[in-house]
Amino acid sequence: MKALILTADGFEDSELLVPYEKLRKEGFEVEIASIRRGTITGKHGHSVEVDKTLEEVDPDEYDALILPGGRAPETLRKEKRVLEIVRRFVDDGKTVAAICHGPQILISAGRIAGRRATGYRKIARELEDAGALYEEREVVVDGNLITSRVPADLDAFVREIVKRLKAEKEG
Repeated sequence: MKALILTADGFEDSELLVPYEKLRKEGFEVEIASIRRGTITGKHGHSVEVDKTLEEVDPDEYDALILPGGRAPETLRKEKRVLEIVRRFVDDGKTVAAICHGPQILISAGRIAGRRATGYRKIARELEDAGALYEEREVVVDGNLITSRVPADLDAFVREIVKRLKAEKEG
């Protein structure tokens, strides 16, 4: 199975690195896509190599989409191609996992209304205004959508991603 992490400069380091490393350890293939090729840097200085540009992403090649937080979602939510990719994953019923500010991309893609979700507390109002049913919990699972609040929630966040992907693999 294969997961795509969609991010940009300013990502929250642990929210990219922890899912990336834990999913690979579980035997999943993980790729990172961004606006441009090369190296992107997180808020705290960790750099990662981009595997694909947004234009090179084919959602059909992946089983899951992960949207880390930090400042990257603010940039990504303005990109038409990002919104197209997110809509495809959600509409196809594939696993979509967003943490911290990541759910803002779901808001811009118009795919959060009527869904139970969480996120960084400062975006709670924005989630509610977009029609989400906001829950203040470490992880919220609503069908194919998995959301979490902050780096301290990463264990629960990744646990739910792995659980869903393993169930899909077996099913």
